[in-house]
Amino acid sequence: HERVKMIAEKSKGFLYVVSSLGVTGMRSEITTDFNELLAPIRNNDHCPCCIGFGISNPEQAKKMSQYADGVIMGSAVVKIVEEHGKDAPEYIGKFIKSVREGMDS
Repeated sequence: HERVKMIAEKSKGFLYVVSSLGVTGMRSEITTDFNELLAPIRNNDHCPCCIGFGISNPEQAKKMSQYADGVIMGSAVVKIVEEHGKDAPEYIGKFIKSVREGMDS
């Protein structure tokens, strides 16, 4: 907790909070206790925190947005690029729109 607090106090930009231990990639379920994980940085209002690592669908993004200032979904976007190649921007836009709508509902 002290190390996390120290990192948060010295950080600039945003904190990238890893949602779970292990390798990167999409996960079907994230079981981390974010209240416990984020407790040391709750009073750090100068630097937002964003949760990433395994978040792959609108439901997970909505759940993570309850704990953090932002959500990072790298592997999900990479998968879309892999599937659609040069046509990926259109599909990425649709995906991100569905994520935003899911988070807002």
